[in-house]
Amino acid sequence: MNVSSEPLFVVVMGVAGCGKSSLGAAVAQAEGLPLIEGDDHHSPASRDKMRRGVPLTDADREGWLTTLGEQLQAHPRGAVLTCSALKHAYRQRLRTACPALRFLFLDIDRPHAAERVAARAHAHFFSSSLVDSQFATLQSPVGEPGVLRLDALLDIPTLQARASAWLHLPEAA
Repeated sequence: MNVSSEPLFVVVMGVAGCGKSSLGAAVAQAEGLPLIEGDDHHSPASRDKMRRGVPLTDADREGWLTTLGEQLQAHPRGAVLTCSALKHAYRQRLRTACPALRFLFLDIDRPHAAERVAARAHAHFFSSSLVDSQFATLQSPVGEPGVLRLDALLDIPTLQARASAWLHLPEAA
């Protein structure tokens, strides 16, 4: 649980199928923070495009990123956000809205991501045909300040424990 007096703002990021929602929920629960599910804030038009297998453009993501920044700002005591944040520019937009933001990067390979997206096809709007476009768009955040790379193939309890330990290190900010 986040016992620090400083608010804790975290983005769980990565390509589709890496486990953002699962880890985001686990970190939010462990830290006693609200969870903002990024997918819930896509416009109907963007959801329709993804359902049809059409990749989103920067223009499609513009309003979404603004909304996500506003969602973070609406939780002054901290929050956990799930968001692909695939490009450096997208992460910078979120950092501008919330300067103390830290990122948990769930790193996964194409075959595993494709397998996971296909397995949830019945319950999620994201078309498995878009996995390749996610990898084509991804600009790795490794090396950026305030980013922890995690192996997405590890189990959620292990990922949550590693994330929480890192989030409470002074140098993680």
